Amino acid sequence: MDWDNIRIFLAVARNGQFVAAARQLRIDHATVSRRIGALEASLGMRLFERRTTGAALTEAGRRFLASAERMESELLQSEADLSARDVTLTGPVRIGAPDGLSTFYLARCFRDFLARFPEITIQLVPMPLVTPLARREVDIVVVLEKPEAGRLVARKLTDYSLGIYGSAAYLAANPAPRDQAGLLRHRLVGYVEEYAFSSALDYVRDLYEGAPTRFESASAVGQLEAVRSGIGLAVVHDYIARMAGDLVRVLPERSARRSYWIVVHEDVRGLGRIKAVHDHLVSSIQADRDIFLNARDAP
Repeated sequence: MDWDNIRIFLAVARNGQFVAAARQLRIDHATVSRRIGALEASLGMRLFERRTTGAALTEAGRRFLASAERMESELLQSEADLSARDVTLTGPVRIGAPDGLSTFYLARCFRDFLARFPEITIQLVPMPLVTPLARREVDIVVVLEKPEAGRLVARKLTDYSLGIYGSAAYLAANPAPRDQAGLLRHRLVGYVEEYAFSSALDYVRDLYEGAPTRFESASAVGQLEAVRSGIGLAVVHDYIARMAGDLVRVLPERSARRSYWIVVHEDVRGLGRIKAVHDHLVSSIQADRDIFLNARDAP
């Protein structure tokens, strides 16, 4: 049985679409369709129901998926065993993480690592969910809540704190609020609620105490740029606010505290290049954990 056909089958099963699988594998849609047809012919059974909305596994397809994932796990474990004996680590490692952490920390913390491992390629993508990890779209993911299901290995990276901030120029023209009534007189920046990828992002509602937002962005970086431009006040990660340099914290008694967790799939955690990147992130963030908390929120 051709492993490439099985690999393509797994991509279609996980994405639920031939087109999405082709995009992920960087091959054309016709090749995906042809390979799935060849696999079905070799097995003598239909694996997918082709629909206008995508591809759904048949009962036979669901049974074969379990076998295909066992084969994949065995191959990955063999690769992990071989890479552990190979001092040269090569290849891409894709990290999914919230955009704020990616932009203001992860993009800065790999200089020395890449000097030591010049043949590893780091790829940062805004995918702060465990679903892409299960679909093999990313190798490592940083999330806001510890996953409780799946063959995933999770470790807490650090706590971080957030507060309400405005730009110095904005607050010079608009007196800082002293209480909830004062907060209501300001334009507030927040998340587009239906795009909030985690319930841990409810800190905006908590810190504003239900005051309405008038500018919303699905991106933490977008919110930061909005407040820096003088649109109004925003809930900002304290470590990001310090890096921005031109923000002033208001209502300092209002604070939120959340956590970052690093997650890797059980099948790939032993792969040399993935383990090296994972361990580097853990050690870097633990060494820098003091920067993630405001002084009043530190233990």
